[in-house]
Amino acid sequence: MRCQIIACDVSDVAAVHRLFEQISEQGLLADILVNNAGIEDVAPSTQVDEALWDRIVDTNLKGAFFVAQNFAKPLMAAGRAGSLINLGSLTSAVGVPTATPYTSSKSGLLGMTRALSAEWARDNIRVNAMGPGYFRTELTEAFYEDEDWQARMLDKIPMGRFGQLDDLIGMAVFLASNASAYVTGQILYVDGGYLASI
Repeated sequence: MRCQIIACDVSDVAAVHRLFEQISEQGLLADILVNNAGIEDVAPSTQVDEALWDRIVDTNLKGAFFVAQNFAKPLMAAGRAGSLINLGSLTSAVGVPTATPYTSSKSGLLGMTRALSAEWARDNIRVNAMGPGYFRTELTEAFYEDEDWQARMLDKIPMGRFGQLDDLIGMAVFLASNASAYVTGQILYVDGGYLASI
């Protein structure tokens, strides 16, 4: 098995096309893809302008769709199976104040996951999503600098801790492998029990 990491601005559809052309020109065919690009910015919804909306939604939703499309086309042409894993969020299921563009994009990503799974199942391309709970990353670091926020969030997580990036590995391997051969159109939350308890 060969794994390759390539940087690409997924909000630029032409760049996404070029990326997959580059993969094809190397004689490669990607059959597992984690659709992981994402950005977030918080602001009261009354202060969200078009530029902020477009920046988030173009990356998190539009970009994810065109990456998925470019991933699936060569697989279909070759008659090969594949697994696409979209990175959702708790906001795929619940609303978060001051995160309307992000929540909209991640809710849309769940709808996209379901629609593509229904359409591509006969081509043996599975489409699922992972929904991480509260994980400390560069994207979320600003929240974790607030100790009161940390205490409030930890009180809501039954397992009593924030997620660590290693907590996502098992789920990603499961969704990428034949262990999930009959799983498609699902979002599996990795959240320490948060959604089950609210």
